[in-house]
Amino acid sequence: MTTGTTDAAGAALHTGRDGDLALAPEEARRATNEHYELPPEVFRAFLDERVKYSSGLYRSPDATLEEAQTAKLHFVAERLGLRGGEALLDIGCGWGSLTLFMAEEYGCSVTGVTPSGPQAEYVRAQAARRGVADRVDIRVGSYTDLELDARFDAATMLGSIIHMPDRVAVLRKVHASLRRQGRLYLSESCFRSEEVYKEFAARPGTKHVTETIFGFADMVPFSHLIAATESAGFSLAGLDDLTAHYHRTIEEWERRAQANRDRIEAAAPGMADPLVEYLRVANAGWGYTSKHYALTATKTRLGPTAVG
Repeated sequence: MTTGTTDAAGAALHTGRDGDLALAPEEARRATNEHYELPPEVFRAFLDERVKYSSGLYRSPDATLEEAQTAKLHFVAERLGLRGGEALLDIGCGWGSLTLFMAEEYGCSVTGVTPSGPQAEYVRAQAARRGVADRVDIRVGSYTDLELDARFDAATMLGSIIHMPDRVAVLRKVHASLRRQGRLYLSESCFRSEEVYKEFAARPGTKHVTETIFGFADMVPFSHLIAATESAGFSLAGLDDLTAHYHRTIEEWERRAQANRDRIEAAAPGMADPLVEYLRVANAGWGYTSKHYALTATKTRLGPTAVG
């Protein structure tokens, strides 16, 4: 199995609008896809029953992973102010956990975006099986390249912007796609400060996660994402520290990955060891080098150059 290290190392670099050195968007997409196009059986072996590949929200000490992931999806809906029937854009929809949940539980019309063909096929099949195919539209490709004519009431980016080199351009496109007073929910893992980012970004453990596993990921300090969000024209409405919740989520992922090594190896030979190493590296950094934050932002004006 290849994981995208060669592509990532050999791709052309460019400087994004917020000054960070990054891969060209197409190279980043191609490198990243090698992880997300693994068979769904790999992810089913260590994730929850919804195949949700992001932090849960543990409401109680004895909550299960499944309960934490359901609580997290309701939490996102709360932060977005969803009441039912809204038009929602899910950028980086993965295996469809949020897309399907918002269509089922809140009656939303959801447009999910993924660069992965296998993920798109999986989500479409799940939408049909659950009877919400008429409320789920899955687009395949890089979000930066897709033309979406619809106007949305809300947008979500759970762990997806880390794979997008030009963050400001992406968030300006999100801003333009939202109706007035539309809301964005964005969550991401990040280095806890600029100083830590400079010290640890190039270390072997970090590279194992950002290049060997993900192909391309730029885990910048969250201040970079706040600046990009503001540059895109959004007004910040809230910030949540979910670090402890993600730590507990990954603990459970590792436990399940260890228990289901045979299933992982059957679906993707040679994947079990690097997967477990990735989970251990990720969890070792929480609070020391890394954090996990979520922001909510609102489109309260027409664009990044508007006044008032």
